[in-house]
Parts: sequence; structure tokens; C-alpha cells
Amino acid sequence: MIVVGGGPAGSATALYLARRDPDLARRTLVLEKARHPRRKVCAGGLIPHTLDCLDELGIGLPVPHVMVDRARVRVPGHTLEVEGRGFCAVVRRAEFDAALLAAVREKGVEVREEEKVLDIARDGAHLTVTTEHGCYAAPIVIGADGSGSLVRRRLLPPESRSTVIGRAVMADVPIAGGCRWDGHERGRYDFDFRAVSEGLRGYAWAFPCLIDGTPHVNVGVYACGGAGPQDARVRRGAWRWLGREPRRGWRSGTDLAVLLHALQMDLGGSPVRYRAAPIRCFSRTPFTAANVLLVGDAAGAEPLMGEGISFAFEYGRWAADEIDRAFAGGDFAMHEAEVRFRRSWVGKKLRRLDQAATMFYGSGARLWLAVAARWRGAQRIGLSWYNGVDGWDRRSGWEALKAACERLPKAGKPLALR
Repeated sequence: MIVVGGGPAGSATALYLARRDPDLARRTLVLEKARHPRRKVCAGGLIPHTLDCLDELGIGLPVPHVMVDRARVRVPGHTLEVEGRGFCAVVRRAEFDAALLAAVREKGVEVREEEKVLDIARDGAHLTVTTEHGCYAAPIVIGADGSGSLVRRRLLPPESRSTVIGRAVMADVPIAGGCRWDGHERGRYDFDFRAVSEGLRGYAWAFPCLIDGTPHVNVGVYACGGAGPQDARVRRGAWRWLGREPRRGWRSGTDLAVLLHALQMDLGGSPVRYRAAPIRCFSRTPFTAANVLLVGDAAGAEPLMGEGISFAFEYGRWAADEIDRAFAGGDFAMHEAEVRFRRSWVGKKLRRLDQAATMFYGSGARLWLAVAARWRGAQRIGLSWYNGVDGWDRRSGWEALKAACERLPKAGKPLALR
């Protein structure tokens, strides 16, 4: 079996397979076009469910990180401050991905880096994978090669117009040298949805992070489609919507508008550079075919926030189960594999997040954002549901609604999410 791509989804597939069937894992080959550690455009937030998966696999979190226990959320007309425990751990993806791939090697799975896949074709009952260094035949190929997946383009039907490709534009700003954002020292991340009312189908963010041990803030803008396929358009939108001078009432020292304004400036003698990446959003677009399973961003990240790391692990778990099932039965057609995923709690969660994106970024966005800002019960359950805390993402919607309507402690008491 061949896994194309050595990012979190490819590594998770190999790790879960090694946990389920070590012998089959030892007959698996992971092909990675780069050499780890390699640069990855991503804010690097690991929600509690991701941390649980790492513990389940016996990996833990072996890389430098910043723990976030506070959140500031801005929506049109409201600012919300939330305090909890363990909202997320912020890592650098270069270090995190390298650690995962090292764990894959430790499980006895063969990994070949700097071996770019050039083509994939069907050859009878097998697939032939051609790389820069040779050809390989396998009964199953796992496409873990990102939003622009070559595996998808070669082996799955042409995509429909319903496919949504989001966009993320970001930069790393050093805390020293003029940036007055206080989120790093307070263990806080910021989300700003105010631009939704002006047409942005997404949000701006600020995450504390460490780069070579030095405090930075990762700032950027996410657009769930609708912002155009070109990086430049999202960049112009970020400047127009949030990068202008602060309005009356905005706190210039901590406002995301100032942070995004800093993206255009030279801080501390080092120019701040934009980086951009496409984000394939989960939709009705198929992600399986005979002999083929797509995982991670190749299959689709969640559309509301563009988060993909926690789902990369669940895609990997699902793929390992389907691989084991296929080899046990000698049937590699994968007829029901996608159906099983979509009917699982993970598939339902992705579908609900797609519905939430329609609510919060659609024509009624201002109303829904205002409701979310005022309803403390929904905030508590919604955060727990999104982060995978206490199994809320596996419970029914009615149970969540009932809990959200329960009487909460007096305002001012922190929301405990773990």
C-alpha cells in the first residue's frame, strides 16, 4: 500500500494502521515530496481533540508549543472575552509534521522523502505510482497530498462547480519591534468576524506562537470561498476590511486592524511577508474510488474555520479501518467506504460545520453572530462541541440545545471547557 503525502493526514493513516495491523503497516510506503522539517502555511492550532488523538497514539506533543486558555472574539457590535482551560496548543507545523513522520518511521513504516509523485495510473487490479526515482505498484493508494491533490486529479472523476476552495493569507509578526499585541503574554488567541457584514465569508485571527524560541503572533485572514480564487484578492480584502486605520472606539494597541496593518510594515528590521494557501472545504464532492481513499485536506477540511488537523487524524483512523477491511476481504473497490465516513460522527460534524458556515457567513450572518455573542450557554456547548471536549461532538443536536439552555453561573465566572 502507498500513502502519497507525509503531512498529518498521511502520518495519521500510517500510525492508526500500525496500531490496528502492524504487519500491514510494515508493508506500507509513505512518499513525501519534501524533506522534513518543511515549511507549511498554517496557524498551527491543535484543538483538544487533536491532543487526545496524539495521546491515544502514544505520541503526546513532543514539540515546542504555546497553550491558549483565553479567547477574544469580535463580531459586529460585540466583543466577547472567554476564559477556559486548554482551548488549543499552538505549534509550528514544520516541527509538528516532522515529529509525526518520525513517529511513523518508529512504527516500522517505510518513509521516502524528497520523492515527488509525478503520475498515478490504473494497471489492472493495481495502481502504478510513478515518482522521480521509480515506479511502484499497489492495490490501494491513499491520497494525503493536500488541497491540490494529484491523486484526486488522476483517479477521481472531474469535480463539480459545487466544490468550495477557501483561502488563507497569513504572516508571522515578531512581538518585539513595535507590535503591542498582548495575547502572547496572556495565553490568548483572537478571532475577528466584523468583516462578515462587509462581505468577507470568513474571519481574521491572531495566534501566539514561538519561532526558534522567540515570541511571535501569527495573523491572517480566512475566506471560505466567495473571496475569489486568487491570493491577491483575499489580501486586498484583508487590507480593505480590517487593515485600515482603527475606527472610533477601537483599541489601537490590541486591535486586529492594527495587527493586520503591521503586515505591511517592517517590524524589527525584518520585512513581514504574506504567505497564502488554498483550503479545500468538505462538501458533497466524492473522496473515494476503486483502490483509492483521500484523507485530510485532499478530502476536505471543515468550512467554518478552515481547521483541518483534528480531522486529519479522524480521516486517518477511518482510512486505516477501510484498508484493514479491504485486505481482510480481498475487495479493494471501496464501494461503501465513503458512505460509512459520511454517516459517522465525524462526517456528521463536518456536515454541521458546513451548515454553520452558511449561517454565519450568509445573508443572515449579522443576526446569527449577534445571537452567538449573547448566548453564553451556546458559547459553552459550542466550544466544547467544536473542540471535541467531553464527547459533545458525538451527541445529538437536541441534547446540545437542552444543555445550551440550562442556567449558567453568573456572568464573569470563566467557562470551564475541560
